[in-house]
Amino acid sequence: MNDEMISVIEAGRQLERRKSTIFKVMKRLGIHSQKRRDSSSGNQVVAYLTVADFVRVKDALAAVSSANIDEEESNNVDGFVSAEVGVFYLIQLEPEHDPFRFKVGFAANLNDRLRVLKCSAPFSTVVNSWKCRRLWEKTAIDCVTFGCERLHTEVFRCSTLESVLARCDQFFKIMPPIQ
Repeated sequence: MNDEMISVIEAGRQLERRKSTIFKVMKRLGIHSQKRRDSSSGNQVVAYLTVADFVRVKDALAAVSSANIDEEESNNVDGFVSAEVGVFYLIQLEPEHDPFRFKVGFAANLNDRLRVLKCSAPFSTVVNSWKCRRLWEKTAIDCVTFGCERLHTEVFRCSTLESVLARCDQFFKIMPPIQ
């Protein structure tokens, strides 16, 4: 067996994924990291995995990305949630009572996000959603909520929801396509 080790940080770099994604896949596969102090990181404790385990993680990620599954399931395969790509959503919180109060944000799985949101805002409805990278979320929020009143972190009020919807459409129209 190969005793050569690779840090989870380096594994993330090589696989072009966040280290949190690597840890999620490791957990799903039952892989435990080994923690060691590393002089190159200021003597902090760093998580490592064996090269054989790295190959297992790499294969699992490749299987998820190449699987022929529908769009809704593509973000959640065998309990593994990809946090890199999902949707940007525009949700009306109380369409009947306060139609101009809305929430925007990123979700890896919109159905799960809406289910959680309905615990505190049971009348919430999705106005629209757009394929999005997690890295775009803050920029998208700043762009589409320009001129709106911020009520909370991702909750706003506007004079017309159509203008926010139009800005969302414009924003995602100029962003590169997501495969």
